[in-house]
Amino acid sequence: MGQSLSNLCGIKPAEPPQWAAFEAKMKAEGLSEAAIAAFKHNFVTLASGANLMISEWDISPVSSLPDYEQLSAEDPALLGKTVMLKLNGGLGTGMGLEKAKSLLTLRDRMTFLDFIAKQTLHMRKKYGVELAFMLMNSFSTSADTLKALKTYKGLATAGVDLEFQQNKAPKVTASDLSPAAWPANAEHEWCPPGHGDLYPAMVGSGTLDALLAKGFKYMFVSNSDNLGATMDLKLLTWFAASDAPFAMECAQRTEADKKGGHLANGSQGLLLRESAQCPDEDEKAFQDTAKHRFFNTNNLWINLPALKAVYDKFDGVLPLPVISNGKTVDPRDKASTKVLQLETAMGSAIECFPGAQAILIPRSRFAPVKTTNDMLALASDAYEVTPDHRMVLKAERAGVPPNVKLDGCYKFVDGLNGLIPNGPPSMLKCSKLTIEGKMVLEAGVVFEGEAKVVNASSEAKTLKAGTYTGTVEL
Repeated sequence: MGQSLSNLCGIKPAEPPQWAAFEAKMKAEGLSEAAIAAFKHNFVTLASGANLMISEWDISPVSSLPDYEQLSAEDPALLGKTVMLKLNGGLGTGMGLEKAKSLLTLRDRMTFLDFIAKQTLHMRKKYGVELAFMLMNSFSTSADTLKALKTYKGLATAGVDLEFQQNKAPKVTASDLSPAAWPANAEHEWCPPGHGDLYPAMVGSGTLDALLAKGFKYMFVSNSDNLGATMDLKLLTWFAASDAPFAMECAQRTEADKKGGHLANGSQGLLLRESAQCPDEDEKAFQDTAKHRFFNTNNLWINLPALKAVYDKFDGVLPLPVISNGKTVDPRDKASTKVLQLETAMGSAIECFPGAQAILIPRSRFAPVKTTNDMLALASDAYEVTPDHRMVLKAERAGVPPNVKLDGCYKFVDGLNGLIPNGPPSMLKCSKLTIEGKMVLEAGVVFEGEAKVVNASSEAKTLKAGTYTGTVEL
């Protein structure tokens, strides 16, 4: 049932002849032994011809999970043993940015990082415990991020670094599995190894050992673009009491989530199956939200001594399932050499920890911003900022965010800003908003129910202040 089975059973595939060139390349780049070992696991798995897919025949659905709504116990003393880690390595290139996506301004002149920093400081003050906070940055996001956080005095915890950096991995030439070469721009020879790199980055940077030496036992991990993923004392108390080595927060799948990774039972316990690991013939079953009911929110809880023990058990490698993505070495040149990018998902570590658990959480803990559609909804009055600096849906929304579909000309942030130069429209009572064509919204625009605004002409037009529902043609 997962391609890491050969490693889990102690049977290691033979080292392929191409490996020496990869090893030399990574050492020359100054990558850590943990990063090299992680990539070696991925490459050897690929080169062995192992099946990288997880078939429907190899898994069974998860019928039920413990429910967050049933939790009540809270033990603030646990906060002193806990680290809150945000994955912050992503640039907002998909939204037209060349900086960390977490530096995007959402509302009230506050960025993702502003919200996160204020949440952390508020929790420390409320409970009188110095909750540790860290970031996993990339080379591209580190400088801008640390500069932005300098305004928050005391955010860094004594003796705990504010950041460590993620690794990079060599691209693999698809035709012969050699290291990809692109002399025109050597940076194109490297790629991110997926957020499963969390584990070798923690080990290789010395972060894991440093945290254990300081007496930390638990870590909460989430993406910096998910403002719903705040430190939750009920979840921390549940995780500590469960004595589980690892836990995943899952939400109920809907039609909107049918392409995302889902939780399943394998022969050795819980596992995560991503869409890239699903055989074509199983796609219908993969997307059946009534069958596979729970998806991974990428909010994870890790017992740090257990992580250290697993690394020792597998000789310095966490044998995560490998995901192979076909690309071209130059992403902008579709005629350039075909390559494979080997990635891992951090949630897939659930199958490496016997006794790992999952818990059903409310949708409010999963509010990622992946597109300008998400940004517009968050900026509107459908959301409010709480006294503890969380951004949540207003009660009138009953837990359901507005469904926003913007024209492609608003894909980038500057395009969105051009749509709403006078501020976002009211969407408190809007279930679905579709914008087609070039336009500018005046201040005072209110959308209710299912609203669609269409401008079929090539010239930008103005939508006057007022309340709109149904289809409006400009």
